[in-house]
Amino acid sequence: MLEGLYQEQMDYFAGQLRACRLCPRECGVNRLAGEVGYCGAGSSLRIASYCLHYGEEPPISGRHGSGTVFFAHCSMRCAYCQNYPISQLHHGNEVSIHDLARMMLDLEHRGAHNINLVTATHFLPMVVEAVLEARNEGLSIPIVYNTSGYERPETVRYLRGIIQIYLYDMRYWSNSTALKYSDAPDYPAFNHKALSEVIGTVGPGLSTRRGIATSGLIIRHLVLPSLLVETEAILRYIAEELPPQVHLSLMFQYFPANRATEFPEINRRLSQSERSCALSLLSQFGIRNGWVQEDELSSVPIT
Repeated sequence: MLEGLYQEQMDYFAGQLRACRLCPRECGVNRLAGEVGYCGAGSSLRIASYCLHYGEEPPISGRHGSGTVFFAHCSMRCAYCQNYPISQLHHGNEVSIHDLARMMLDLEHRGAHNINLVTATHFLPMVVEAVLEARNEGLSIPIVYNTSGYERPETVRYLRGIIQIYLYDMRYWSNSTALKYSDAPDYPAFNHKALSEVIGTVGPGLSTRRGIATSGLIIRHLVLPSLLVETEAILRYIAEELPPQVHLSLMFQYFPANRATEFPEINRRLSQSERSCALSLLSQFGIRNGWVQEDELSSVPIT
């Protein structure tokens, strides 16, 4: 049984429910006793939806879709979050670990190329158990960890062998920007440290079979209006500090949502000049691996 292979990981994550330090907030709350920390998650899984999703990068969505599970709650509070009813208002339904395992198996049965866990950090004790149950029941497709990039490296380390593919956000370069828009001033430091752990776990590149990802890493960067200085710094870091095999997804699909009206500088879509500038930075830094996403259904290779 797979549980024996991953007993140390299961013990680690189970312990987090008694003193939660899954994310960089390190609230330390006893979720089994009804306490909740910054994210508001308790001892039960809460899932907003699960479906075949066709709007990810081509090696993730492929022809048949990515088997995506959207988890409620979040360790960040992005002012512009497009999924804020799920992440910040906690819309969703409580489900059992067994139910989640059934969802994964159902998605594979429906043709999914992978199981795509969207913002799952705060539920990892239950998610890991569900993955192992699904594996024991025959789940054979890769598990994708779709994360904001606000992660503790220790948490990533304990996911070795459980997660095959990372969709990893690099959202901010400066502490002040991360504080202003996501209440996470330590985001850059944790983002870089956890990314090093990801690369050590699944490697810097992306392995594919017949065009579909089987393991590896895709770094995502959402370009925000008025914040091209952040984009420039992040792209420079990727080009100069990370291995050349890294794949980047440069995302232009931002639109103002949630509390974006409180910040005039981001309360609009990207301008054409901002798009052009971001594209020129790819060329300037020699970034060739990856995609540019104009919207959820339009993804083209970086040229």
